[in-house]
Amino acid sequence: MNAIDQRLNALGVELPTPAAPLANYVPAVILGNQLIISGQLCLDASGKLRDAHRGKLGEAVSLQAGQAAARLCAINVLAQAKAALGGDLGRIKRCARLGGFINVVPTFASVPQVMNGASDFMVEVLGDLGRHARSTIGVAQLPLDCAVEVEATFEIATI
Repeated sequence: MNAIDQRLNALGVELPTPAAPLANYVPAVILGNQLIISGQLCLDASGKLRDAHRGKLGEAVSLQAGQAAARLCAINVLAQAKAALGGDLGRIKRCARLGGFINVVPTFASVPQVMNGASDFMVEVLGDLGRHARSTIGVAQLPLDCAVEVEATFEIATI
């Protein structure tokens, strides 16, 4: 078992079966030593959207629920990464970038704090290799009325 799987195990996190794409795109692309993961929603391990993670921050979804939703997205990002890497998360050399989309009302000002749920999780799992560049934006709507969506780029070892 590689160090990333060991850390996930220590945190009590079991990666779910990766979600199938909702439209005409692929969940992951490998370009040389980069692994690019398409946006992942805040679906739970059974593939369902919890009521606490449905809707807009600043309205139906609290800051704490938004952070938990961002963490779920990050878990789903790693599930897609594991599938793209043939089950070997040990090929991840670092998380280079996370991009976050937060479903918000126009006056919601804590967009970066919501995304910390995903960023903090990457550092929990990858240690210093989880420190990444990031962009986060508030949006008017997300698929399935999810509160958060997160995409990622990893540096990977080539085989």
